[in-house]
Amino acid sequence: MAAKTERTFIAIKPDGVQRGLIGDIVKRFEQKGFRLVAMKFLQASEDLLKQHYIDLKDRPFYPGLVKYMSSGPVAAMVWEGLNVVKTGRVMLGETNPADSKPGTIRGDFCIEVGRLALYRSVHDQSDSRHHCGLSNPTSLYSPGWSNANKSDLSYRPKCHINQSGKKEEHHPWQ
Repeated sequence: MAAKTERTFIAIKPDGVQRGLIGDIVKRFEQKGFRLVAMKFLQASEDLLKQHYIDLKDRPFYPGLVKYMSSGPVAAMVWEGLNVVKTGRVMLGETNPADSKPGTIRGDFCIEVGRLALYRSVHDQSDSRHHCGLSNPTSLYSPGWSNANKSDLSYRPKCHINQSGKKEEHHPWQ
């Protein structure tokens, strides 16, 4: 089967944000060749989290999960690339950090099942409830991304500061 460009949702949970892991995690995805198409730093409300985790509402850990996820800010991201869903799953590692191999994000940064530092959507990329509002381009703050066409998240670089300190505009067709 041929590789296809797809999108996946990844959230760095409150403990990952508190521990300063955002840069390390973003770097790994960028080094793999994936493109960050949206990112939002937010304090998730309990209402948003209850909607987001609706499929887990009957599980015994659900109330604690909602409380934990609302305990601090999260970094919600949408990544794009060839086979990003499958490759992202491998990069993150197993749900139980003890079962995760060194070199995976959970294997390197996580020690407790309840504090995984990361959440990955297990749903199809079109399931927008797993994007914490990132599927709506008007809700984005992402430098270099245009909201001109609300249905298109096409890359629109705005400017670049060259080595002499001069601001230059760049466009994807140049």
